[in-house]
Amino acid sequence: MLYSVRGKLIHMTSSCAVVECSGVGFNCQTTINTLKMLKPGSEVTLFTYLNVREDAMELFGFATKTELDTFKTLISVSGVGPKAGLAVLSELSPEQVAMAIATDDIKTITRAQGIGKKIAQRIVLELKDKLAKAAVADDSFAAIGAGAATASGGNVPKAIEALGVLGYSPSDVSPVLATLDSSLPVEQLIAQTLKQMGRQ
Repeated sequence: MLYSVRGKLIHMTSSCAVVECSGVGFNCQTTINTLKMLKPGSEVTLFTYLNVREDAMELFGFATKTELDTFKTLISVSGVGPKAGLAVLSELSPEQVAMAIATDDIKTITRAQGIGKKIAQRIVLELKDKLAKAAVADDSFAAIGAGAATASGGNVPKAIEALGVLGYSPSDVSPVLATLDSSLPVEQLIAQTLKQMGRQ
């Protein structure tokens, strides 16, 4: 329903940002990482997610589309609600979340406040399963994704897998990854790919 809000940042707390648009203040719950990127009184754009429950409507806002997409991916896991999603993304960047899932790094996910081992295991298990299904469904994976990975070698296959966690298909990211130095750390490959795709 609401894709984004753009306006003056009129108020901030430790967990939300209020953006005034045409005289209406939208209270967006958000992450610590997003709050670090905002300045009170400045013009801001937040990508939003509206969570509708029987007893409440909650608006969540994020500084980047990637952070929003990662939030939606996290809350698609059974037992992971919006608060848990915010907690994970307050502790980790989208790239770090993708890496943790791709490498079965449960310990990193449990760094988030209120996220125990069981929830972290469920996040890794369910999202890895979704990733595997997406790879099978993507007919071009073998032709393009695996081809680029083989040609480039290095950390490209891991980057393709991690970007899959964020919802990007191998056919989307392989052309970009093919232009990057495959010896770069996986996190840098992910970050540079996301940056380039954001420009397209």
